[in-house]
Amino acid sequence: MTASASGSTPTFGRVGFWRGGPLLTPELAVTAERLGYGTVWIGGSPDADLVVAERLLDATERVTVATGIVNIWKSPAVEVAASFHRLERSHPGRFVLGIGIGHREALGDQYQQPYAALVAYLDALDAGGVPADRRVIAALGPRTLRLSAERAAGTHPYLSTPEHTRFARDVLGPGPVLAPEQRLISSTDVAAAREAARDFLSSYLSLSNYRRTLEAHGFTAAELDGGGTDDAVDALVPHGSPADLAAAVRGHLAAGADHVCVQILPKTESPLDALEALAIELGLP
Repeated sequence: MTASASGSTPTFGRVGFWRGGPLLTPELAVTAERLGYGTVWIGGSPDADLVVAERLLDATERVTVATGIVNIWKSPAVEVAASFHRLERSHPGRFVLGIGIGHREALGDQYQQPYAALVAYLDALDAGGVPADRRVIAALGPRTLRLSAERAAGTHPYLSTPEHTRFARDVLGPGPVLAPEQRLISSTDVAAAREAARDFLSSYLSLSNYRRTLEAHGFTAAELDGGGTDDAVDALVPHGSPADLAAAVRGHLAAGADHVCVQILPKTESPLDALEALAIELGLP
């Protein structure tokens, strides 16, 4: 059973802003809205109460707020559905529920039959009245991408490249939303940028789902081992001038993305200058 569409799929805009929940303040969301970013994405695994989304919605006026992503093993669907309706009552049409299955390495024995668990979670969201067109699924492989087209508004891939975006669009077809995340470092200091990029990538390149996807879409195992070659690091975490960063965003759009959400690195530094420069370069809104 598929939840009926609500007819009110939020507008994502061409470009959004992705940041880990603990680092994403209402003030940052307000600034992103002012600069013309269409969606603010809450990274990590927000709690089922979705209070972090509520705070961002309360602080802003029109920007879409989305989760990237709620982890299905951590947050019960019944509670998430109740939270969705609370947000919908106070901020109609502005929230999108992104869900995903997380990583086998982080969940251990709990991570069993993940595809079946995802389908069951979607069934529970249906039963809780969360419309299909108000949710997206973190998907990388063809099976989950097809599920995103059938049971959601579309997909929100993480740690992907334009090559994967092109593949995902082919699997999804022309209708569903394709909203990949893109990591960026606003620095022309090549050595420093690569050091920051490797620090960020270190926890991801050992995760089986990302490795499998990257090796299927343009990278060899040798290019990803040992922190990654310079070329691989530059491709996964582009750095440079605002024009260079804008080119990375446009690469996804040209490959078939409807929306690209940018994550500014390093996470320990303020993203505001980079967001403003990128917004000007891209001509947002």
